[in-house]
This record gives sequence, structure tokens and C-alpha cells, in this order.
Amino acid sequence: MKNSPIIALDFASAGDAYKFLTPFEQSLFVKVGMELYLQEGPSIVYKLKEMGHDVFLDLKLHDIPHTVGQAMRGLARLGADLVNVHAAGGAAMMIAAREGLEAGTPTGSTRPSIIAVTQLTSTSEAQMQQEQLIPTTIDASVVHYAELAKTATLDGVVCSVLEAKKIADACGQEFLRVTPGIRLAEGEAHDQIRVATPANARILGSSHIVVGRAITNAENPVQAYETILKMWEENA
Repeated sequence: MKNSPIIALDFASAGDAYKFLTPFEQSLFVKVGMELYLQEGPSIVYKLKEMGHDVFLDLKLHDIPHTVGQAMRGLARLGADLVNVHAAGGAAMMIAAREGLEAGTPTGSTRPSIIAVTQLTSTSEAQMQQEQLIPTTIDASVVHYAELAKTATLDGVVCSVLEAKKIADACGQEFLRVTPGIRLAEGEAHDQIRVATPANARILGSSHIVVGRAITNAENPVQAYETILKMWEENA
């Protein structure tokens, strides 16, 4: 699995995604979320893999353990490199997801890595406390979910940059810390609240970063990607 910035292909159709990717000469690490997957289905993952890209299939599954396990069994056949669930689904659900992936991965293929969403980077501490009724700090909630995911034998979590180092300290450096909410210093935060630059993300302990509109909305997406890649690699 590549360690380059993960580009969020938040497009309404496969055609839009392929048009965006055309100017790029190298293979990339791309994210397919609900918007694109629900329009195109498994074919979008197959095509991106044929094009040589690593794929993070970002569907954030959250259901009863049996349902999630069976869903992951099917998703394992698509060839994605990284998939995820919501940690709030609990340890039994996360274990079922991991077991489903293992059972569904074709013989001779590598099981996709699996991570758990802790708290969305669009969620503030006040929101978490008032709407989820979690009476603690957002840091404590995120680290708790990370420890639960590790206990459930997942490979890592989705978190904000602000919690990445604490998760590494609690769960080890090999435990993935995939951080969305990445913006350039002059960029807008949009609907994200807990954000950081690529350089800060590396310094503060992210193992992977997810970048969307800072690249996809740029006047020159290839140039924007190269800028972000350089900032990420220079601070390794």
C-alpha cells in the first residue's frame, strides 16, 4: 500500500473521476467514497485497479456484526487496498469485519487493510458531547476508539491530525493513522473542523493523509498534488 497522499475522488460519476485522473502520469492512491461508489458500484474499483492505482474504499460500514462481516466478505473480492468501518459499531462488529475480509480475499491475494473511523473530522468536541452524549474530551473518545479497534485486530483508524500522535503512543507506530481534513495553509476548511496542512500532519504523527478539494478543486490539480506530495515527503 502506497504512502503517498490519498486523493479523495469525490465526484458524481466515473466519467468525472477518469477525466480528473487523465493528466496524471503516475499511479496514485485514491479514495472512492459513498458518492462515487453508490453511483458506479464495483466497476469503479475494478477500473481504478486496472489503471494501476491503489484504492481506499471509504464506505464506513456500521451495522450488526453479521451484516458487516458478510458485506466485507463481498468487498474483499473487489481488490481494494484499504477499507473501513465505524468504530462506534463496537468490537464484535469490527472483529466480524476483519474475519469477513479474510474469508473473502481470493487465494493468493493480499487481504485489504481495514481501519475504523473514530470521530469524523467534521465533528467538534461540543457536538460530540451534546449530540452523541459522550461526556469526555474528543481526544479521549478518539484514543478509546483506536484502542478498541486495535483490540479487535484492525490495522488502524481514521482520525484527525490532532489525535494522531496520541494514537501512535497508545497503539504503536505500525497502527495506521489515516487523517482527512488536510488543507494548504491558504485553503478553506469547508465542512471540516479539525484540519491541518500536509507538513503538520507528518510532523504530528499521521501515517497517511487524505486530500480532497485542495487537489480536485485546484486550477492545476497535478501541480497541487505535487506540492502536497513534496510537503508530505520533506517532513518524513
